[in-house]
Amino acid sequence: MTEIDILVIRHGQSVWNAAGRWQGQADPPLTEIGRRQAEIAAANVVGPFDVVACSDLKRAHETALIIAAKLEQTQVLTRRDLRERHAGPFEGLTRAQINERYPGAIAEREWPDGFEHDDALIARVCPALSELARLASARALVVAHGGVIRALDHACGAPSEPIPNLAGRWYHVGSEFRAGERVEFVPEGVDLGIE
Repeated sequence: MTEIDILVIRHGQSVWNAAGRWQGQADPPLTEIGRRQAEIAAANVVGPFDVVACSDLKRAHETALIIAAKLEQTQVLTRRDLRERHAGPFEGLTRAQINERYPGAIAEREWPDGFEHDDALIARVCPALSELARLASARALVVAHGGVIRALDHACGAPSEPIPNLAGRWYHVGSEFRAGERVEFVPEGVDLGIE
């Protein structure tokens, strides 16, 4: 089996991130801040990568295109199975709205019908990562979503922590699947140069 390292990072800020709405598989685009975050990250991501891939959702796809251009990668593979988890009836709601309609659900981790749990998410994401491992000789870059990274961390026994935009983790894919270094490409407080 091919042994490779895959860097999985979260997309830039989307319109719904800015509004505090749970996105799930809804498809809002990046904000101007999100595009600028992707540009800053692109300057800090060190290639080369054999393969660049992303979720098919706009926020991940646009982020990947910005980074790939800086890395002089001519192709970005778009994969539906790298999408964020489906959040069921939480999609489009703010945390306050969720707490109003589903009191205590977030704190108690009581997910509603239609919410995609870690096991289901891992069952669709891991085969996609294995396929990317077969296409790459050493390293791949994937732009995905916070829920994807947290589920992968959980599957590897790594600490589950919030994932800021343009942060992520290295994963080793091969005879074993394990978590590597956590990375942030747009440090908190960095000047985005947007007025």
